Formats: sequence, C-alpha cells, structure tokens
Amino acid sequence: MTFTRRVSSSFPQFVGFAKRSFKSYKLPGDPSSSPSLAHGIHVFHCPDEVGIVAKLSECIASRGGNILGADVFVPENKNVFYSRSEFVFDPVKWPREQMDEDFLKLSKMFSATRSVVRVPDLDPKFKIGVLASKQDHCLIELLYGWQEGRLPVDITCVISNHNRCPNTHVMRFLERNNVPYHYLHTTKENKREGEILELVLNTDFLVLARYMQILSGHFLRTYGKDVINIHHGLLPSFKGGNPSKQAFDAGVKLIGATSHFVTEELDSGPIIEQMVERVSHKDNLQSFVQKSENLERQCLAKAMRSYCELRLLPYEENRTVVF
Repeated sequence: MTFTRRVSSSFPQFVGFAKRSFKSYKLPGDPSSSPSLAHGIHVFHCPDEVGIVAKLSECIASRGGNILGADVFVPENKNVFYSRSEFVFDPVKWPREQMDEDFLKLSKMFSATRSVVRVPDLDPKFKIGVLASKQDHCLIELLYGWQEGRLPVDITCVISNHNRCPNTHVMRFLERNNVPYHYLHTTKENKREGEILELVLNTDFLVLARYMQILSGHFLRTYGKDVINIHHGLLPSFKGGNPSKQAFDAGVKLIGATSHFVTEELDSGPIIEQMVERVSHKDNLQSFVQKSENLERQCLAKAMRSYCELRLLPYEENRTVVF
C-alpha cells in the first residue's frame, strides 16, 4: 500500500473520506452570512512541528474563509501530525484553483505526506463501482442511500457473479436509474478479474457489497485504488467464510460487522468502521444472521460516508485515523 503526496480535489489512494450532504453554509439568523458561501474540507498528514495549526488557519483566513471545526491528532512519541478542517468560503474571492495552489504551498512547507482539499458543491462526486454476489441487503442499502442523496457518489455500474432475474426488485431499480448491471459468471479457475478491471477503469474506488469472491493481489495492484469491503463479523475474530456460524458456535455475547480496506491478506486490511449488537443464549443461528445483516447495511454505508467526507487517514502500518 503506497501513500502518495498530493493536493487534489480527487481522492488519493487509501485515504478514507465520506460526506454528509454539505450544501452552501449559512448560519441561521446571521445577516452577514451569504448563500453563496461554499463548504470545504481539508485533511493534512505531515511530520509534527510547531506552527502547523497556525499556518493552516492563516491559509484559510487570509482568503476570507472561516473555520467551522477542526480535529487534530498527534500520537504520543510518533512525531506525526494529522488534522481535518471544515470551513466556509466565498468561491468568488477564493477560486477553486487558487485553493489548490495555497494548500500545495503548505504541503511543501511541512513536507506533507498527504494534503487533500475537497469542495463537495464544486467538485465531482466520487465515481464508484459496486461488486455484489447473491445477497441483496447491502446492495439495496447503497442503492437507496445513493438515490436519496445520503451517499455522495455516482454509481457507474454493479457487477455480480450472480445472475439476477430481470423482474427482481434490484434489477428494476437499476433499470429505472440507468445503472448498468454486469453478470460475470466466475469459477475457481477464472474470476473474470480482467473484465472487472475494464469495467471499473474510471472509478475512484470500489465497494464490495457482500461480494463473495476473493480479489487477487494482481487485481488490487492493477486497479491501484481503494477497495472497501464489508465483513459480516467483528474482525479480527471470525475471519473467512460463515462468520455468523463461527460466532454462534463460539457462544459470543456480541456480534458485529466490520468495514475495512481490502488487502492481499484475507479480511486483514485497515479497519474503517465496526458496529456491534448484543446476543444471548436465546438467539439461534437465524437470529444471529438477521442481526448481522442489519449491522452490515449500516456499517458499510457509514464507512462510505466517512470515506467521502475525508474522515480517514492511514496510521502506522495497518491502522486508520477516523475523524
């Protein structure tokens, strides 16, 4: 997994971010606020030193922007600095191209590993490809979240190794919304990865909505962008297949779902989000699965929002900072 230094309105490799629906910002009852103000987000990752917060604030204020909130994380004894800032600004006074230049100067000044700025109202939505197998619950959650504007993405296609009938709920939805559906039958010998790569060539990241096929290291290296998965278990416990049965047989009192980045090692990528629910001796395997599916829907959707809001940054070898 490589971390590249860049300032861009597009997504860098392995940085999670998500977005609530950030519209033009106006304080209630504030006559000085203007409906023309836009909302910006900036994340920063660099070696720690004195004065970083001051320079970030000065950069925004000098262009007439106003910081609404800022989160900073400086790990103990690590000499590394992480921050995420939300601000409002007038696009006329601070053009988008100038904003990129200003934050690029800061990036060079502090030798930043990552400096990314995003203006949701002005920048294109993230283009994603969704891979799913037979189960629909996570796919349906993403489709409705996208349709209602809760997920700030454009779904370019849905790819599946399961052939859905034309008159199913999912297929009717995709047809109404002009989202292409590609059925690619897979075998142990042929995972159809070359064809998948062609279909997702122009996407910003991929989402595995219960896609029950393992993507090879070659696929991940060739794609070269982030892939987000939902695992129906509380990682690092119960990796691999049938985690609900594994948890049921182990007699656990909490079950969960985990959204994580996909790496070559199965179910071991950096964790983005986890959700849990209590279970007891009264639960059977069916109720375990039902509770797990509800958690999976919520967990994957939240991970995607966090990714698009620029809330995620890589931390150490296999961890994440989630603002």
